[in-house]
Amino acid sequence: MVTLGIGSLCFATTASALQSQYPPLRTGANAEASPSPAKAAKAAPAALSAKDKTFMKNAAKGGMEEVSMGNMAQQKGQSAEVKNFGKRMVTDHTRANNELMALAAKKGVALPNEQPKAEKFGANFDKEYMADMIKDHQKDLAEFQDEAKNGSDPDLKAWAAKTSEMVRKHLALAQQTQSKLK
Repeated sequence: MVTLGIGSLCFATTASALQSQYPPLRTGANAEASPSPAKAAKAAPAALSAKDKTFMKNAAKGGMEEVSMGNMAQQKGQSAEVKNFGKRMVTDHTRANNELMALAAKKGVALPNEQPKAEKFGANFDKEYMADMIKDHQKDLAEFQDEAKNGSDPDLKAWAAKTSEMVRKHLALAQQTQSKLK
């Protein structure tokens, strides 16, 4: 009997030592059959609608164009107002582009990254550039306001609303700058 007791004690001690050295495999057999919605939401980004993705891609492309053309305005602009406007476009659109890239990464959306083709402006660069900026910002403002109002993703809607305010200010500044040109 004593032998049986000592043998059982040795087996229990050995089993305990083995279990601490080699813990049981985690096969998922004891896990929940389906993860909770909170866990699923953290695991994968919510899918964006096709409209939201298209908006993001167009906004990225347009933002890169604004930066490129702003750089061109700083180099080729004749008036200080146009050069300053170009500098503002580079600063503001670079910041907005960076925010959009971070949002796209969070949402799992690949944005275009090819450099836009530079527009050709004639001998009257300042007037042509500013006319183009007014036209672009009018179009962009409508698109950003539509996304802010009708988009399906709350994060993208918030970014579009915030950025539409920037675009609205740019439009007013473009109109003001154009009015100062001779």
